[in-house]
Amino acid sequence: MIEQYQEFLEIASTAMEIFAVAIILIAFLRATLGYLSTARSEGREVAFHEYRSKLGRGLLLGLEILVVADVIDSIVVPPSFTSLGYLAFLVVLRTVIGWSTIVQTEGRWPWQPEAASSSRGGQPS
Repeated sequence: MIEQYQEFLEIASTAMEIFAVAIILIAFLRATLGYLSTARSEGREVAFHEYRSKLGRGLLLGLEILVVADVIDSIVVPPSFTSLGYLAFLVVLRTVIGWSTIVQTEGRWPWQPEAASSSRGGQPS
C-alpha cells in the first residue's frame, strides 16, 4: 500500500515539474510575442521593460511550482541528511532567484508593498 502512495507521489511530482516548465515556456513565448508587438507600436524601451516584467512573473510562478514538486520529492525519498540538505539547498536557491527576479522586474524587495514600485516594472518613468 505504501508503495502505491510513493508511486503516486513520484508521478505527481514529475507532472508538477513538467507543468512548471510548461508555464515558464508559455510565459517566454507570450512575453516575446508581446515584446515584438509593443516594440513596433510603443518603442523598444517600453517593450523591454514590459518583456522583463512578464517574463519574470512567469519564471516566478514556475519556480514556486518547482519548489512544491521538490517538497513532494522529499516525501518520497527515504529521509536522510543528504536528502534534507538537497531540499534545503533547492529551496534557498529558488528563493534567492525569486527575490532577485522580483527586484529586477518590479524594483522592490518582496516584503515591500507594491505601491512603492512604479507601474512600468520598477523602472523610472
